[in-house]
Amino acid sequence: MTMGKIIFYEDRNFQGRSYETSSDCADMSTYLSRCHSCRVESGCFMVYDRPNYMGNQYFVRRGEYSDYQRMGMSDCIRSSRTIPMHRGQFRMRIYERENFGGQMHELMDDCDNMQDRYRMNDCMSCNVMDGHWLMYEQPHYKGRMMYLRPGEYRSFRDMGMSGVRFNSMRRIMDSCY
Repeated sequence: MTMGKIIFYEDRNFQGRSYETSSDCADMSTYLSRCHSCRVESGCFMVYDRPNYMGNQYFVRRGEYSDYQRMGMSDCIRSSRTIPMHRGQFRMRIYERENFGGQMHELMDDCDNMQDRYRMNDCMSCNVMDGHWLMYEQPHYKGRMMYLRPGEYRSFRDMGMSGVRFNSMRRIMDSCY
């Protein structure tokens, strides 16, 4: 499996000191005083505006990201997580309430509008059985997003996503790389 590679820069437009990595970084301040732009050489990553993979999240893949504000970050990039390539099936169960309560639906493909497809007003927990997913605040994969890898997510509120209503979800597929 090939690893991704990302280069972070202190200033906008790839200026200032830089830090290159192929792995997760829980606190960018260990390497740079601030991070306002990045260049993805290969692979996919989630970047966060808070340390320890918290706060606003943004999905980046091969390309140049010259200004953190255009990514929807309220502050500079503070942490990043590598998204491994997944081959095989995708499967996730979404739940209307926290702790896997209320309506449940199982997804194996992208869903561009949860309300239209499942008549679910809210999604507050999920269980990702296979694959890596992005959940979006608005239909048609827009708005704030959250990265989910295999595991149980009992409360999105406890993950710092209080007040966010997720309305679409997409698989992170080979084509993203």
